[in-house]
Amino acid sequence: MHAAEAPAALRAQEFALARHIRDPDANPPPPGIEDRRLRIYRELFYNNVEDLLSGNFPVIRKMLDDGDWHALVRGFFREHRCRTPLFPELPREFLQYLEHRQARGAGDPAWLLELAHYEWVELALDIDDADPATVPHDPQGDLLAGAPLPSPLAWPLAYRWPVHRLGPDFLPDTPPQTPTFLLVRRDRAHRVRFSEINGLTFRLLQRLGEFPELSGRDQLAALAAEAHAPDVEAFIAQGAAMLVQLRDSGALLGTRPAPPWSDAA
Repeated sequence: MHAAEAPAALRAQEFALARHIRDPDANPPPPGIEDRRLRIYRELFYNNVEDLLSGNFPVIRKMLDDGDWHALVRGFFREHRCRTPLFPELPREFLQYLEHRQARGAGDPAWLLELAHYEWVELALDIDDADPATVPHDPQGDLLAGAPLPSPLAWPLAYRWPVHRLGPDFLPDTPPQTPTFLLVRRDRAHRVRFSEINGLTFRLLQRLGEFPELSGRDQLAALAAEAHAPDVEAFIAQGAAMLVQLRDSGALLGTRPAPPWSDAA
């Protein structure tokens, strides 16, 4: 073999080994490697991935029996092409794999994707590098007159299934008629916290992202119209108290800085 051919041959052998490790049933190993050594590699790679996923999706791991769980992880290991070499990003890749499975009708449990997302969110917020301190805002701004500013580390979530309650001892056959609304946030002590919120609070937080330029009063008035509230002023008064609670919890940073031309006006 010429020297120029060696890198190509080595690369071909590496790809053959990788294909075999990912799917040994469908891909023969490179020639000249005894099965005892190959088994060590197969088990090492798979066990590392399985251990990481079971640690990040502990509820799913408990709810699926061993056969279903390992079949799911084996499928991910075999079929999914990860776009990142970073281990902390592997749960996100697994979530994307579950999304693809649902899209093609793989027959997974109806609650699986939402529960996986719920479990993934905790890690996602834990490693999120957003820093609220670097976001321009007025922490004591008037939440009605000014434009309330959500924290980048506070995410309102909506699910069909009550994902925060699902477990081996609680698994309804069908999702309830009322969706589950949650607020997940990372506090100043770097702890990720979940709290259940009602639909109006969820929609308010959603609106703050959709219409960031509106004042708190205008947001609440528009929300009152959406909810067909009979007494708009009473609705705004109650909403103002909710805005204060959200700021106190860290879900809101305060208000957006006033535009530079506002003082001149």
